[in-house]
Amino acid sequence: MRIGFGYDAHRLVPDAALVLGGVPIHHEFGLQGHSDADVVVHALCDAMLGAAALGDIGQHFPSTDERWRGVSSLTILKAVTRLLAENHHTLGNADITIVAQRPRLAPYLPRMAATLAATVHAEPAQLSVKATTTDGLGFPGMEMGIAAYAVCLVWPLQAAAPS
Repeated sequence: MRIGFGYDAHRLVPDAALVLGGVPIHHEFGLQGHSDADVVVHALCDAMLGAAALGDIGQHFPSTDERWRGVSSLTILKAVTRLLAENHHTLGNADITIVAQRPRLAPYLPRMAATLAATVHAEPAQLSVKATTTDGLGFPGMEMGIAAYAVCLVWPLQAAAPS
């Protein structure tokens, strides 16, 4: 088994959609970024890539590449899942923590876990998604942005024997 860690943060801005864990969230602000700026998915992708020693999300999906402008981060997660499989790894489990003062995310967490699990071809019980505030401290606490941390375990797959 191999363990990976990921982190992402984006600025909150008006006139942008807020999508976390692939789920649209009703809020007066959204996250600014090249793709849909889904910090949950970006942190998970970095954890998965790191666990398999395959670099990071910026290496594979750079913000300088117009193909990724405005794309759903779930598309990126599908590509990362394929990349892991091509390199003989599969996700074992992941634990993700979202750091945001507002909005309250508890009602959305089960749907996020189910969406992420379906995207990576896993069971919902393999993905834990939690949320916390910082009691007004730091950029998330001042509602300037949202961050996410992810840790995951990936398992090596048996490579097919040569014929």
